[in-house]
Amino acid sequence: MDDPILPNLTVQQLEYLVAAAASPTRAAAAAALSVTPSALTQGLAELERRVGVPLFERHGRHTRLRPQATEVLAHARRVVAETRDLARWAETRRTGAAGVVRLGTIDAVAVHYRAEAIRRHRRAVPGLDLRLTVAPSGALFDALLVGDLDLVVCVEPTGPIAGVAMSPCLDESLYAYAPDGAHGRPPEEWGPWVTYPRGSHTREVIAAGLAALGAPFAVVAESNQPEVLREMVRLGMGWAVLPAAQAEAGVEPLARVRRRPVGVRHLVVARRADVASDAAVDALAAALTSG
Repeated sequence: MDDPILPNLTVQQLEYLVAAAASPTRAAAAAALSVTPSALTQGLAELERRVGVPLFERHGRHTRLRPQATEVLAHARRVVAETRDLARWAETRRTGAAGVVRLGTIDAVAVHYRAEAIRRHRRAVPGLDLRLTVAPSGALFDALLVGDLDLVVCVEPTGPIAGVAMSPCLDESLYAYAPDGAHGRPPEEWGPWVTYPRGSHTREVIAAGLAALGAPFAVVAESNQPEVLREMVRLGMGWAVLPAAQAEAGVEPLARVRRRPVGVRHLVVARRADVASDAAVDALAAALTSG
């Protein structure tokens, strides 16, 4: 037996049926839906026509549902309820009040510069499922490009990256720090250095800044973790160029070799340029950019 042809029903017609069943009169049902009684009556008549089964019977000046309309009413209630659920879900996605955002940041952003902004945003948008990844800038860009992250906050690369849109977030000064007893030397006698791994965006900023000062850049140890580099300086393993927020934190802060920074690294909020706009991602990006 062939499947029957589906009736071409609209959600509005089913909503009219639900309201008519719940109201004492059609005028009351129309008022509840903010439509005219004639529009309601026409919609119900069209629903009957499309279902192909009489749904109402007249009693004096009023109409009431026939017993055979029970199944149609049950279906209408399910469809209307689920459509309202869908409308609420869509509204939260349009406004950014809910959804999943996969955020990647370098450690300084997650721990220092934007930690409070992230906390405020999560409190303001409790329906947001925020998934945070902390990694070096290069790894974050790689994850962004393959679609594993929606948004990253990291060090600006030396040149544009195809398919990635970037907006400024903040500028971060980097200062030189030396082990105890090594302060007071001229730049040409600085080092050796403990620093970020080769290929790091921050290392490129440091190398350029030291070159401008005439300081050698002989590297004896590497780490992606500023806190590890800070401890290497305390142990006397070498000099380091670090953000003040990480070098001067804790009970034994490092002292700057000079008051002026060696360089400035620019932090950016980055996202793929070839994906559709997402309100939840947009809202978080705005919160991170404004701080």
